[in-house]
Amino acid sequence: MSHRHARINAALRGARDGIPLLGGYVPVSLSFGLVATQAGFSPWEAAVISTLIYAGASQFLFVGMVAAGAPLWLVVALTLLINVRHVVYGPNLATLLPRSRHWPWLMHGLTDQVFALALTRLPVVDERERFGWFLGAALMAWAVWIIGTVVGAVAGEAVTAYWPLLGDIMPFALPALFLTMTAPRFTDRRWSAALTVTVLAAMALSLSGATNVAIPLAAACGALCFYTLRFPAGRCA
Repeated sequence: MSHRHARINAALRGARDGIPLLGGYVPVSLSFGLVATQAGFSPWEAAVISTLIYAGASQFLFVGMVAAGAPLWLVVALTLLINVRHVVYGPNLATLLPRSRHWPWLMHGLTDQVFALALTRLPVVDERERFGWFLGAALMAWAVWIIGTVVGAVAGEAVTAYWPLLGDIMPFALPALFLTMTAPRFTDRRWSAALTVTVLAAMALSLSGATNVAIPLAAACGALCFYTLRFPAGRCA
């Protein structure tokens, strides 16, 4: 099998492994498309936001702040602050990925869910196929997110009018998906401690009213816990 065919097969495998992500991506992208148009954005503008920002919670924050007339510098600053958690993702995946000059571009496709999937699947993928695998999983998720945004922007009002309950359910799909993908990490004591600290910090910040910074600060607390906490050898993976 040629190198090109091997890479295509690896990409197809990555796309297939990423299919479970659609359970969260489809409803939330539909929800974003609907929210964006309700905030005054056109379907085309909503699609551009999903293409260029592609950051879930940051997109909802972006359209909300722009619609409220917030200054551009504050919109950009808070969007970057929410996404600072990606600084933690990179080092964790770096040891699993081969060297390539294309990574700076492909990292645009690194979302919370793609990260969780890659962290779980890459260790069992042949090292020569990991680039193609990541390419397939990331591009599939990105494409579905954009398509879902467009559909939500164009037909979201009609869909939620026909199924009112769907409008209440959609925002919870992505958090639920991410929870199911991170749950296996609770079998490791170090990961359990870090995840528990993250959850408790997020709850405390949200309850205290600091909802805008709850996610990045909680992620930072969890990362600090993970990199500073040590368990005796043989008791922590």
